[in-house]
Formats: sequence, C-alpha cells, structure tokens
Amino acid sequence: MDWKLELVMIPVSDVDRAKHFYSEQVGFAVDHDTAFNEQTRFVQLTPPGSACSIAISSGAASGAPGSVQGVQLVVDDLDQARETLVKGGVEVSEIRHFDEDGVQRPGRGDPWNAFIFFSDPDGNGWTLQERPSDAS
Repeated sequence: MDWKLELVMIPVSDVDRAKHFYSEQVGFAVDHDTAFNEQTRFVQLTPPGSACSIAISSGAASGAPGSVQGVQLVVDDLDQARETLVKGGVEVSEIRHFDEDGVQRPGRGDPWNAFIFFSDPDGNGWTLQERPSDAS
C-alpha cells in the first residue's frame, strides 16, 4: 500500500495576503478557494510539478501563523528558481550549502548540497534544494 503525502497545512494570519504571496509571488497554482461560512475559508495551492499541495485557511488550521519551518521543495535548477522568486518580489537567500560541521556557507557544495531559503509574510520558513540533473 502506498502512503502519499497529499496536503500540508500552513498556518497564516491573513488568507488573502498568503494566497497572493503563494500564487502571485511564488507561483503556486490555486486549486480551489472555498468559504464554508463567514468564519471558515480553505485555499489549496500546489507548487509547479508537485503531487503535494499546501492549504491555508481561516478557522481550520491549528498552529500559530509562522510556526511551520523547514518545508522543503526540490528543484532541478536552483538559479532559475531563485530568479523566479526574486522577480516575484520574494526576499530569498543567496545559494548556500552546509559544510561538514552543518554550518551554512555561501555557494554550492557537493551534489544535493545547494539550497535557498525564504519565508512567507507570517514567517513560515521554506527551503528549496537543488536536485542534481542526473538524479531521478
């Protein structure tokens, strides 16, 4: 039996602001935006090419806005991903790697050791990791 990760809840303080950030600035597709009543709204967004989505909501998420850290996406071209984020107005780190002591350093390391980092308006933290072109 397969167990597939389908949805990750991201707690936010303002659904409209977060929807704009993730869809217009980061480039996630808006799968649906449903208001169940005046207190509960659910927005599902999916990163390009991903089988897993995120959800932002009012009245449905647990956790404090900004409390999710380390959600990680994998991309084929970290330079292109960074350029897309910068063009969208996202504050994003330079490319970094981790040395043998686990300390972040500028530039790329060995294969699978190149990352960029950004946060949403509430402070939820994201990591993008570059997948080597020969990896599947």
